[in-house]
Amino acid sequence: MAQETRSFEAEVTKLLHIVANSLYSDKETFLRELISNASDACDRLRYAAITDPGLSADDPDLRITIDVDKKARTIRVSDNGIGMNHDELIENLGTIARSGTSAFMDHLSGDDNKDVALIGQFGVGFYSAFTVSDHVEVISRKAGEDQAWLWSSDGQGSYEVSEAEREGRGTDVVLTIRKAEKDFVEAARLHHIIKRFSDHIAIPIRFADGVADSPVAAGEKLNEASALWTRQKKDITAEQYTEFYRHSAHSFDEPWLTLHARAEGKIEYTLLLFVPSARPFDLFSAERRHRLKLYVKRVFITDDLEGLLPPWLRFVRGVVDAEDLPLNISREVLQSSPLVTRISKALVKRLLNELGKKADKAPEEFATFWGNFGAVIKEGIYEDADQREALLKLARFHTTRSGDNLNSLADYVAGLAEGQKSIFYITGDDLDALRKSPQIEGFAARGIEVLLLTDPVDDFWIASGFEYEDHAFKSITRGDTEFDEIKAPDDKTDEAEAGDEGALSTLIAHLKLTLGEAVKDVRTTDRLTDSPVCLVADDQDIDMHLARLLKAQGQDIPQSPRVLELNPRHDLIKTLATAATKDGASENLADAAYLLLDQARIIEGEIPEDPAAFSRRLADVMAKGVGG
Repeated sequence: MAQETRSFEAEVTKLLHIVANSLYSDKETFLRELISNASDACDRLRYAAITDPGLSADDPDLRITIDVDKKARTIRVSDNGIGMNHDELIENLGTIARSGTSAFMDHLSGDDNKDVALIGQFGVGFYSAFTVSDHVEVISRKAGEDQAWLWSSDGQGSYEVSEAEREGRGTDVVLTIRKAEKDFVEAARLHHIIKRFSDHIAIPIRFADGVADSPVAAGEKLNEASALWTRQKKDITAEQYTEFYRHSAHSFDEPWLTLHARAEGKIEYTLLLFVPSARPFDLFSAERRHRLKLYVKRVFITDDLEGLLPPWLRFVRGVVDAEDLPLNISREVLQSSPLVTRISKALVKRLLNELGKKADKAPEEFATFWGNFGAVIKEGIYEDADQREALLKLARFHTTRSGDNLNSLADYVAGLAEGQKSIFYITGDDLDALRKSPQIEGFAARGIEVLLLTDPVDDFWIASGFEYEDHAFKSITRGDTEFDEIKAPDDKTDEAEAGDEGALSTLIAHLKLTLGEAVKDVRTTDRLTDSPVCLVADDQDIDMHLARLLKAQGQDIPQSPRVLELNPRHDLIKTLATAATKDGASENLADAAYLLLDQARIIEGEIPEDPAAFSRRLADVMAKGVGG
């Protein structure tokens, strides 16, 4: 087969540009990424060989070998793992997986130093090789196949693929190191890097025979070569945990929480779980897949087992190594296995216990965690009835009292006003806009705390009808306020007096007649103190923000007019009420009626239904007002 020359897809080209122009401070991690890939290839061969022993029969001892040629300035990282064929080389090294392409582009900040950290997260840590080299070759032969293939590139926008020769299965990655980075072809430096980053790798790593100035004896392992999770916790350093997390998560941050334990009894398994300190790139992808790796007796099985963790814990990274699952069990059988279900429940319980401890003992750290992952955990409040009570205890919220801090529901209930039965909330897209919402005014005046909810999932879980400690959740933009049952501070909330009731009734009648089906009702309210008007949904109608959210997602929902509420103490409403009692009121108030409605819409972040008419009416009213 003749040599093929192909162009990288646009996303890879952008990634390589980032690598080439980065002043990334820790270039040593290129070796970690290559060794990590080699380890994964060995794990996948070991799993494939369970059902097809012939794949590894001729060379059963898995290994990773590092060769160095100081004169040629080359480093060769070799494994005898699963290998790749022609199509897999192109798929794995010429593209970013389709599921991650758009997310990768969305996460680019324009700062090369920050963007280079995305490399590992997208499963393409291979490209970090270009931080130290100006040419890379990959020679690979897939297990069970005879033909080997060569992939080569200088990282400048294209790559070549051609037939090659390789003895046995596996992959060689050959880096030609830049002159400026020649320290990397020193065996002692490579040994130091491997001990720092890859000591936890369970596959033995050795120098090839004849490596000059090797700091270890011929054939001696460069790493501990035992699965980290099988060691005693007292024998593992914090740095080793961090590097294993970075290996398993393909990430550059540090773990926010590490959970290492062994379960014994009817089901035996070891878990080593990490909660990241930064959001994984795919946190909000539609697949909602976890990235927890399942091993059985140290043999890698899968990192995509549905049911091992619920989707609302998909940010958790790490491994679970079970003793009781048969090695040759199929993925489909695993997904319905009662053993997996029991392991999953135990993992969830342990994680929630640890998160609860963090929330109690380190509230500031927990607030940071909640900022990263609270929106995902709230999916569990909506979906997982078994864990709902525990998740509600963990949940943290911005409120009208919390300032920049977060409050729990326990904090909220402890501060209930006298006579208050409901937990009041408002949903929206922007925290500052919610704080300024007119619907909050009456609650603030009475010292009633309101939850400020800005995550899209909030509209769903909080409207599901369940309660917290016998307190129902109630939207302040829907139905009545319940103020009649709540004692206000000093029995006084607003010293301004309402306008004449008869005049107000006349105004309301005029507004109803003018606006017709544009509104469901017009009424006065105690919800407002400073604003003249607002819109609310009727008790039986869908909450306003949820309606906008569903509409934006293209869902066909029934259009239900909202209720226009008037502040009877506001000077504008008083003036309009007086005008409503005079001759010609219907004609004079027509523009005012629509302006009030459009004003209420604008406050809600909407636009007037007829912007041109709104502009004309506003200009006419201003002209009359200025003209006196």
